[in-house]
Amino acid sequence: MNVLEINNLTKKFGDFIAVDHMSLNIREGEIFGFLGSNGAGKSTTINMIAGLLQSNDGDIEILGKNIRKHKKFAKMNIGMVPQDLAIYEDLTAYENVRFFAGLYGLRGQELKDRVEEALEFVGLSDKHKSYPKNFSGGMKRRLNIACAIAHRPSIIIMDEPTVGIDPQSRNYILTSVKKLNEMGCTIIYTSHYMEEVEEICTKIAIVDHGKVIAEGTKEQLKSIITDTKDVWIEVKSAENLPLEDLKKIHGVNTVQIEDNMIKVNSDTGINNLNSIIGFLINNGFEIRSLDEQEPNLETVFLTLTGRNLRD
Repeated sequence: MNVLEINNLTKKFGDFIAVDHMSLNIREGEIFGFLGSNGAGKSTTINMIAGLLQSNDGDIEILGKNIRKHKKFAKMNIGMVPQDLAIYEDLTAYENVRFFAGLYGLRGQELKDRVEEALEFVGLSDKHKSYPKNFSGGMKRRLNIACAIAHRPSIIIMDEPTVGIDPQSRNYILTSVKKLNEMGCTIIYTSHYMEEVEEICTKIAIVDHGKVIAEGTKEQLKSIITDTKDVWIEVKSAENLPLEDLKKIHGVNTVQIEDNMIKVNSDTGINNLNSIIGFLINNGFEIRSLDEQEPNLETVFLTLTGRNLRD
């Protein structure tokens, strides 16, 4: 089931086309990575999904309902974690979450329960009476998430939720994203940290010049630029290596030897590493180190767009 459908979406600012007839489907239960350099149209698209911007053309459907015709329904089913912190420094953590949850119509005991639930989820229950002006950057980010999830939305948009925080807080937030997904939330996740996207996202779209130029799992995206991987194996001595026999292992394309370093190029879709290692050991070659290399997501992004993610 698609929780989000974008069809022919277009947004112009004067003569500049920020989003150019974009179409995209996001299925229920996905952690969907949305990648693009600055100015690629990513933030504009997110703002249109969240109802903060109106498109010039095209449609957006949330759970099968057009957001223009069903604004309240869309609002109730989306939680937005913006890159710029949306919290009030002079309200306590509890008051912040209560304020934003109240915007979704929650009242009375249900409101109280949801606020406490959200604060507990982000690990700030013991700080409920504290003011965010005294919080660390990571704690503010976690409070930002609590404000977005208290109404239990079906879709949560997270726009750079880990920017500018320490590694421990980043890990906490990434773990929280996975937990939210396990609880049934569909996540739309943007980040300038490629390793985050590789770690948590089940599907990824790369946006450039207002269009989706590639979409799929990280394995599918990597296969766009290459369908092979390299394994570098250092042995004590590569003398008398039965080169032709090594090439006969299923999936092996080429073998090169430099001093005592063996470079084996194989098809990415075939798991033959154990066979290669076993072959070397059985033939009396002592392995000293091993390094398996294949394109990462950053390489894919650079190849497809020709620029860094932060450009």
